[in-house]
Formats: sequence, structure tokens, C-alpha cells
Amino acid sequence: MKHLTLLVLLFTSFAFSQNDEKEKEQLLASKKSNDLVYEANVLMDNDDFISAEKEYRKAISKQPASVAGTYNLGNSYYKKGNYEEALYRQQQAAKNATDKSEKHKAFHNIGNILMKNKQCKEAVEAYKNALRNDPTDDETRYNLGLAKECAEQQKDEQPDENQDKHKEKNDENKDKDQDKDNKDQQDQDNKDNKDDQKDQDKKEGDDKKDEGKPKDEEGKDENQQQKPQPGKLSPQQIKNLLEAMNNQEQKVQEKMNADKQKGVKVKTEKDW
Repeated sequence: MKHLTLLVLLFTSFAFSQNDEKEKEQLLASKKSNDLVYEANVLMDNDDFISAEKEYRKAISKQPASVAGTYNLGNSYYKKGNYEEALYRQQQAAKNATDKSEKHKAFHNIGNILMKNKQCKEAVEAYKNALRNDPTDDETRYNLGLAKECAEQQKDEQPDENQDKHKEKNDENKDKDQDKDNKDQQDQDNKDNKDDQKDQDKKEGDDKKDEGKPKDEEGKDENQQQKPQPGKLSPQQIKNLLEAMNNQEQKVQEKMNADKQKGVKVKTEKDW
């Protein structure tokens, strides 16, 4: 029993020794990371972005969960206009932050980056998250108001999806109607062509039937008498009528000539 108790004490002592070593390593890494962040901050103040970026990256490699390293590196990207990298680093800082103050600052900066990218709707959510961690920040609240106005304006400028769908449907219906009209016109053209072909075939058949027969005006015997049609005079009847009219007119003309030759009697007595 004594030996067992001794073994337990030895194991516990060894475990505490290992934990102490890990904690010591973590403290050294944290201190080294903070020193690198401080050096990077000084370089950024001197506008030496390239050197500062290297030091920030070293600090993050020493302590990946370092909020200061990712947060300050994100700010340096923001100052240089690299908003994509800045957004990525600020999102890292917000994820790794352990207290509300750090989260508030990270989300506030995320909102600023999104506003630069004209992502107003997303910026609204970022500022809201910032205020959830620090409701007293008037600057964040002011930026939230600007982001809301921007989001509303973008919403008004965007085309209505229902209108687009309605327009697409109308265009589709117009295309269908046009196709139907084209088909109807084609069918009508085919029908007309068939009717024309039938008429042409009929005409050619009639012409073949009439071959060898005298035409109405050509080749007709002048002495041939046409049969009178009901309600119409035959040519011979018309000829006889014209001769009778000529004879009557000749008699009238002869009578008038005779009266002229006799002269007109002159009246000499006055009328009282």
C-alpha cells in the first residue's frame, strides 16, 4: 500500500512538471509574440509597411491565437487599401477574441471594411455585433445608421426579382406567340400554294379538254346562226330590227325634204 501511494505521488509530480513546462512555453511564446507586435507597430508608425507586415506575421506564427497580431495586421492592410486581406484578419481577430472589448473593436473594423466594399447590408450586421459587445460606443452606433441608409438605398436601386421573372415570362410568351404566328402563316402559305396548284392543274385540264374545239370568237362560221337565248335577241333579229328602223328613218327624211321644197305659207293678215 505504501508503494502504491508513492507511485501516485511521483506520477502527480511528473504531471505538474509537464504542465509547468507547457505554461512556461506559452508564456514565452506570448511574450515573444507581443514583442514582435510592438516592433511591427513601430515600423508602421514609420510607414515601413513591408517590414511591419513581416513582424506581424512572425508574431502570429509564434502565437496563432494572438488577437493583437491579427488585429493590427488587419489595420495595416486597411490603411494600404487591401480590404480583402484586412477583412480576413479582422475576422480572425473577432473569432479569437476572448473578451467583449476585443470583439467590439474587431466587429467595428469589419463593418468599416464592408462599407468600403459597398457591402452595406453585411456592414449593418457587423456593427450590430459590435454594439452587442459594447452598447455605449456612439461611433459604432453612428456608423450603423449610415450602413442602414446605404442598405436601403441599395435595396431601392436593385431591380425587383418578381418584375424580372414577370418580364422573362412575358418575353417567353411573346416568343411562343411569335412562333405560333409564324407557324400559322406558314400553314396558310402552304394551303394557298396547294390551292394555287389545284387551280393550275384544273386550268391545264380544261385547256386539254378544249383542244380541237372552236373558240368563242375565233374560227366561228359567219353564216352560222346562233340560237337565241331567253331574254336576248338573236343576231338575225337585231339585223332585221335595224333595217326596219333605217327604213322608217328614210321615210321621215323624205317627207321632211318634200315639205321644204313646197315652202312655208306666209301669213299676211294682222291679228287684231
